Amino acid sequence: MYRSIVHLVLLLIATSSSFLLVSTHANKQPQVSSNGRASCVPRERDALLAFKQGITNDTINLLASWRRGQDCCQWTGVTCSSKNGHVIKLDLYNRYGNYPGLVGQISPSLLSLEYLEYLDLSRCLLEGPNGTVPEFLGSMKNLRYLDLSFIPFSGRVPPQLGNLSNLRYLDISWMQNTYSTDISWLGRLHFLEHIDMSDTNLSTIVDFPLVANMIPSLQHIVLINCSLPSADQSLTHINLTKLVELDLSRNYFSHSIASSWFWNVTSIKSLDLVSTYLHGPFPDALGRMVSLQRLSFNNNGNGATMTVDLKDLCELETLWLDGSLSSGNITELVEKLPRCSSKFFFLSSAGNNMTGVLPNMMQHFTGLKFLDLSNNSISGAIPPMLWNFTSLDSLYLGWNKLSGRVPLLPKSLKTLDISTNVLSGKLPSGFGAPSLEFLILSSNNIMGQVPASICESESMDFMDLSNNFFEGELPHHCSRMTNIEFLLLSNNRFSGELPSWMQSFKSMIFLDLSRNKLRGVLPSWIGELVNLRFLQLSHNTFYGDIPVNITNLRHLQYLNLASNNISGPMEDMYISSDPLDFLSIVTKHEELKYGAYGLDDIVGIDLALNHLTGGIPDEITSLDRVSTLNLSWNHFGGKIPEKIGSMKSVESLDLSRNNLSGEIPQSLSDLTYLSYLDLSYNNLSGTIPSGRQLDTLYTENPSIYDGNKGLCGPPLERNCLGDNALKHGDQHESEKDSNSMFFYFGLFSGFVVGLWVVLCVLLSF
Repeated sequence: MYRSIVHLVLLLIATSSSFLLVSTHANKQPQVSSNGRASCVPRERDALLAFKQGITNDTINLLASWRRGQDCCQWTGVTCSSKNGHVIKLDLYNRYGNYPGLVGQISPSLLSLEYLEYLDLSRCLLEGPNGTVPEFLGSMKNLRYLDLSFIPFSGRVPPQLGNLSNLRYLDISWMQNTYSTDISWLGRLHFLEHIDMSDTNLSTIVDFPLVANMIPSLQHIVLINCSLPSADQSLTHINLTKLVELDLSRNYFSHSIASSWFWNVTSIKSLDLVSTYLHGPFPDALGRMVSLQRLSFNNNGNGATMTVDLKDLCELETLWLDGSLSSGNITELVEKLPRCSSKFFFLSSAGNNMTGVLPNMMQHFTGLKFLDLSNNSISGAIPPMLWNFTSLDSLYLGWNKLSGRVPLLPKSLKTLDISTNVLSGKLPSGFGAPSLEFLILSSNNIMGQVPASICESESMDFMDLSNNFFEGELPHHCSRMTNIEFLLLSNNRFSGELPSWMQSFKSMIFLDLSRNKLRGVLPSWIGELVNLRFLQLSHNTFYGDIPVNITNLRHLQYLNLASNNISGPMEDMYISSDPLDFLSIVTKHEELKYGAYGLDDIVGIDLALNHLTGGIPDEITSLDRVSTLNLSWNHFGGKIPEKIGSMKSVESLDLSRNNLSGEIPQSLSDLTYLSYLDLSYNNLSGTIPSGRQLDTLYTENPSIYDGNKGLCGPPLERNCLGDNALKHGDQHESEKDSNSMFFYFGLFSGFVVGLWVVLCVLLSF
């Protein structure tokens, strides 16, 4: 009986233990969602919700799907393992650059994501303790990918990141103000493949190459703008056999380029040394970097020389040397380029003091897509063989000494700049390209009519033919360029009226037809070019009134109608009390110089040298951002607007050679930025306003009040006798003139009487 009871108890215990084991094993199994995939672990879901609580603003609704009671593996930015439901990837990268993304604190609750391998919080407005990179991130041992770039952290980069022994990718670039004085922690990341610490202050780090050489797995090193003091180190043994990208741009090294440590790393495919100011000759080792695909060595102060033969670099695709070579010959440079590569498509050597002529041997590089040799001293003709560059879409040869006629160019071109040379003759028939978007022929000696083919591209966005000798009417065939935004035809010999087809250019932003022989009345359709920001029609023979609806151009930044025959009163133009977005005009004495890429931020109005009448509208003083106002050499009458001092931004004011009368407004002394003033040759009267700025202007140019006989008081030598100074002064002058007249009349009368007496005496004999 006792034995039976014992056996029964043992059986119950065994059965109970088996049940407990089965139950325990069942509890370890992941929960399964309706789609058959593992659901997220509750502890990790709570950790994510705790992270969300630290976010004070979600500007892009990235966490809108993060709700309690739902499967976190289905949340935006969250990826779970399909096997066990653990969160392995958290991708909260801000893809909308115009918004700050997530705003708030990075919660330590992320430590509960023990299986997390991928964490991207880049471009969000997040904070760590005291604004620094959170040290606890160094405890997330399973991380393989960490991107914190463009988060406004400051302070020291935590060396605890060296504990992430499984890390392959680390990007802590372009944070607000971070630094590191010791990067030995990097050497513990034995599997690291990609490191980007751009804009981190490493000014005290002198051993970076030695530390990097301890990580043979490294493939990408990006250290832009890190204040690294030097690259003048040597490595006795190269372990970086997998390195394919090295970017040390914007570190001011300023030592011999040949002494840099990286020339023997022959695995490099992309080498960026922009603005490092390395100088001297390139080493011969460059010619042995047979894997090199891209060399960017631009903006280096013209201190280097390229004497290395690059013919064995058969993988080379891009060579960028702008502003870095002290001198050179274009023929010699082309001779050094590899001919074994059909991949070579980008050559840029602008601003390098290069001489010589464009060689015909360039025919070996017909695969080029981009060629920039601008701002050198290259002479001779443009070789006609460029026609064979059937892949070329961008050609920059401006600012050289090229001469001769312009040849036909590849039909593949989208951008052509051959400005500021001494090219001459007529453009060939058929000149142009069907996909041309950007065309600059300015500042040459090209003559004749514009060929119809130049306007065949409906994609044309920018055309500059200024400063040549083109003639005839504006070509009607250009009417098809309805998408053009910039049209510069100034300083030519174009004639005729403004063509009506131009009113279809609704996208026009910049129109310059100045210094031609254009004539006729300004058409009212100008006011329909609603996107216009720059309108320059000066130095032509336009006449009639200024179209009233020109004030519809609400985005206007520049208006110059000077030196025409425009007439009529300005009062007919309605000037809104809500001023134009911008008005920017040249002054008479300082004409605006603009280039192909826009204009300086100058504001003003120039209507000088016309026949405008009436008064200056008081409403013009509401244009409080105007910096130059030039109404000289017209027939304006009446008074200077009393509130002229409201135009606080005015730097140059020229109202000379008009019929303005009355006193100079006292508010003129409020124009504290005024650097040029001319009120000469009007009918102004009364006391001149006082002020330090006005006194300085008079000292620099004593003629600013000339031709106004009624003005008195300092700084002039004519004194004002009081409120009636002018009246009394005029009366005194009148009395003086009257007395003088009587004196001379009496003298003349006495002379006549005396003469008759003498004659009578003589006749009596």
